[in-house]
Amino acid sequence: MENAIGASQSVSRLDRIDQYIIDALHKDGREPFAQIAEKLNVSPGMIRQRYNRLVELGYLKVVAVTNPLMMGMRTMALIGVHTEASKMLQVAEQISKLEEVVYLVVVSGRYDIICEVFCRDHEDLLKFLTEKLAKIDGIRETESFIHLKIAKEIYF
Repeated sequence: MENAIGASQSVSRLDRIDQYIIDALHKDGREPFAQIAEKLNVSPGMIRQRYNRLVELGYLKVVAVTNPLMMGMRTMALIGVHTEASKMLQVAEQISKLEEVVYLVVVSGRYDIICEVFCRDHEDLLKFLTEKLAKIDGIRETESFIHLKIAKEIYF
């Protein structure tokens, strides 16, 4: 799993060109460097260098985002998990290894862990809950929330 939010990392400042590159690629990850350079009145080479630096420093991560519906995943759910306090991080690690899990956070509040899962259908979700999740040592209780409609989805 990755670092906790708030973990100390050295963060270098972004200037307006870096921020413009990030914003442009956030809107359209396939926008050509030459097009970005033209809008900023700089060379495409400068944009390429800035882009590479932003990737190396961890500001940008290049990934392919799939559409779960097109991939046959028709049932999506958020699951709140209560754990035995002494096993919370071990439980999170075990859950993170399950292929259906696409997002997992250790949280404060009502639950100890919240995860998002994608399954083929309701039967597949039931198998996930009863044959995989329920068998993880340290889980006391879960509560599932099936997605009915995605009203907003953004990527940072």
